[in-house]
Amino acid sequence: MRVYRERLRAPLSWWLLGLVVIVILGAELAAGFGWLAAAAIYAVLVAGWSAMLISWGRPRVEVADGELVAGRARLALAAAGEVSALDRAQTRAISGPAAFLLIRPYLREAVYVEVTDPAVGTPYWVVGTRRPAALAAAINSARPAARAGGTAVG
Repeated sequence: MRVYRERLRAPLSWWLLGLVVIVILGAELAAGFGWLAAAAIYAVLVAGWSAMLISWGRPRVEVADGELVAGRARLALAAAGEVSALDRAQTRAISGPAAFLLIRPYLREAVYVEVTDPAVGTPYWVVGTRRPAALAAAINSARPAARAGGTAVG
């Protein structure tokens, strides 16, 4: 049973800011060329920016069937210890090389998930989200059922 689901899509402001930068950069690069070369320059810039933002927004964060799914990674909730919502400063401070990180520059808040099973290979996960309190609550509500071997009721 799915308790929480979120896509980490880039916000509209990042798309619009990118288009402004593309207009300025494209004008600089296309100066002195014909309209066909200018169109090709703008097409490459728009395609590159779109591909990057679509790639960044592809991962999903989901709590379902006793697992936390963050992008391609999965963590059994039975192996989860302490869970807490992090603000901007805490997210920046705790992001380190030993952790599993799924963060994006446009997501300033995250959820910390302690990993109690040494077989997982990382001591904790930091998962970026727009709704850290809701994600932390979903993990905490699904965790007792995962540890008991059942499914969450709700």
